[in-house]
Amino acid sequence: MNILVINAGSSSLKFQLINMKNEKIIAKGNCEKIGISGSFLKYKANGQESKFDFEMKDHDVAIKKVLKVLVDEKIGVIKSLKEISAVGHRVLHGGEIYKDSVLIDAKVMNNLKKLVPLGPLHMPANITGIKACKKAIPGVPNVAVFDTAFHANMPKEAFLYAVPYELYTKDKVRRYGFHGTSHKFVSNEVAKLLKKPLKKLKIITIHLGNGSSMAAVKNGVSIDTSMGFTPLEGLIMGTRSGDIDASVVGYIADKYNFSGNEVVNYLNKKSGIEGISGVSSDMRDVNSEAEKGNERAKLIVPMMAYRVKKYIGAYAAAMGGVDAIVFTGGIGENQEDLRDYSTRGLEFLGIEIDNKKNYSLPRGTVEKISTKKSKVAVYRIPTNEELVIARDAMQLIK
Repeated sequence: MNILVINAGSSSLKFQLINMKNEKIIAKGNCEKIGISGSFLKYKANGQESKFDFEMKDHDVAIKKVLKVLVDEKIGVIKSLKEISAVGHRVLHGGEIYKDSVLIDAKVMNNLKKLVPLGPLHMPANITGIKACKKAIPGVPNVAVFDTAFHANMPKEAFLYAVPYELYTKDKVRRYGFHGTSHKFVSNEVAKLLKKPLKKLKIITIHLGNGSSMAAVKNGVSIDTSMGFTPLEGLIMGTRSGDIDASVVGYIADKYNFSGNEVVNYLNKKSGIEGISGVSSDMRDVNSEAEKGNERAKLIVPMMAYRVKKYIGAYAAAMGGVDAIVFTGGIGENQEDLRDYSTRGLEFLGIEIDNKKNYSLPRGTVEKISTKKSKVAVYRIPTNEELVIARDAMQLIK
């Protein structure tokens, strides 16, 4: 059984074809600059990489190009599109409607349209990707897997904001949380490594990348998470500020004559790692500049780690303890000094990492980095959000 996983952005489309018998990726790639001049498709299968300069005016064309290379006589991995059993779509927002993944039908499509105001940048692209797949391979089941679903059972005291209650009842202003597939995957992997039921563990999951978030996973349920109404809240990210005094929005708007949307855009796209360092949103560039003595670049790791450390303390308190901590995501997996600084000084919580091991990890492996005497197990685990989507799709079509 092969599941095609689709992650559609406004001008991009990432894909993986996964063989569910062994859960191995048999082909993957991405379409970039959809609807823009210079669009192209990158494709990797059978150990070979290819790039095609295709004109892709919309997602319909992009999906057709993806399907064409998958069945190509020379570089394809399947003989017929009939070998695709289902398509799993990463969908940003399930709102309060969807707490689990769902087979997509006409009712679901209508509900997704209603959720667009909660995710105006991502939801239209997600919907477009679904429509394109339905059109290109009719009859094949499509499944929506929501970024918010894993956090859908947070208690009210965790997800409500202290604003007039009508903003929640009428406009659904609340904490939703994102990166749910990643938090779900690594928390399940930790339970396997500890050989204990997930429902008996207290885990703090830390996804650090261009977008970053943390979750308190108690007995298999996310009871709190750092991202909120949108992915802007919480940790310091590539270009996002994370937590900030809301009055700063009004201050910037008044001082620079910005509209509310312009300030939000400023906090989303001009802040975070890039805004502080003045270098880039890419940690590799920032690290290089920090090594050269750039003082602003040198601020990044301590600032990010301090905020991660505060959330670790908060989530340990919220859960009444912690059994395991997991670092994942591109930065979480590869930035050893950030893992070090984020856990340093937390021995009072029973957290102690082996820095000799932490600073010498091979790339892409699952590793335990806590010491033998540490009461809390600390792991570095590469995430696999696409596999979560494929598993959910397979379960639903069964």
